Amino acid sequence: MTPKNTMILKLISFLLPLLLFIPPVQADSTHSQDLGDYVVHYNALPTEVLQADIARQYGITRSKFRGFITVSIIKKTASATGKPVKAKISVSARNLNDQNKMLSLRQIEEGSAIYYVDDFRVANLETLNFKLTIRPENSHKNFTVNFRQQFFTNPP
Repeated sequence: MTPKNTMILKLISFLLPLLLFIPPVQADSTHSQDLGDYVVHYNALPTEVLQADIARQYGITRSKFRGFITVSIIKKTASATGKPVKAKISVSARNLNDQNKMLSLRQIEEGSAIYYVDDFRVANLETLNFKLTIRPENSHKNFTVNFRQQFFTNPP
């Protein structure tokens, strides 16, 4: 198996459990943004969508009152999949009452896959505005990505 195929399988093994358990209302919540030489992939979801063994493996508490964020940076290359790269990432999250949530992403490496995660407390109908400041390894440029996500803790 080639390193490229191994990386794809590892990414699928992490993301597939997420995609299988995302409620339909949040199915469009996977995001990416082109940053020139890089593409950033990011997502914020309730932790209860994670399978228990996946949450345990990454030290994430499953609860309808907790959310998690995942970020990965891909350097564009001649190959269609690109190359995952390490980055310095700072993240802030503010709700609509201008209350800040302190987040500290931790790096996870599995084979050639590199991604950053953290979990945090959320309230029902809380909307968070996330701001990511990203500096890919071996780059002298910072990139900023902003996105918004609303969390639902009570069943409809």
